Amino acid sequence: MDVNQILQNSAETIQKSSDEATSNLDTKSIVDALEKLLSSENGGFDIGNIISKVQDGNWSDIIGSWLGNGENKPISADSISDLFNSEKISEFASSLGISEESAKKALSEVMPQFMDTISNSEKFLNELLKDFGGIDGALNKLGSIFK
Repeated sequence: MDVNQILQNSAETIQKSSDEATSNLDTKSIVDALEKLLSSENGGFDIGNIISKVQDGNWSDIIGSWLGNGENKPISADSISDLFNSEKISEFASSLGISEESAKKALSEVMPQFMDTISNSEKFLNELLKDFGGIDGALNKLGSIFK
């Protein structure tokens, strides 16, 4: 599945969220907001940063479930603030015209699916290798997740 389709599916998940604030949002607006939220300074997805959060907290089980083949473990809306800084969450919410609370809830519902799907794409693997200094760095980082 290509990245655009993954983003489209994620936007549809946000639209179907249990939060009424997101149900009438335009999918293109959601895709644009997700792209901005997940982008790195060099223009690619900042997936490596999300995976790096494993080092900073009790994320190995959660992120490991997203990258593995089993069931994806949930993340609470409050925990989204641990993955994304408050400025990024605020920008995401503002670009969609929703509250930060609704933004966090939507992201908590979509991130497990997004990370699970993107981790199976070739683009993700190439970016992961680049972010972590080649195959050895990526294997070390992934190894720390599954300890």
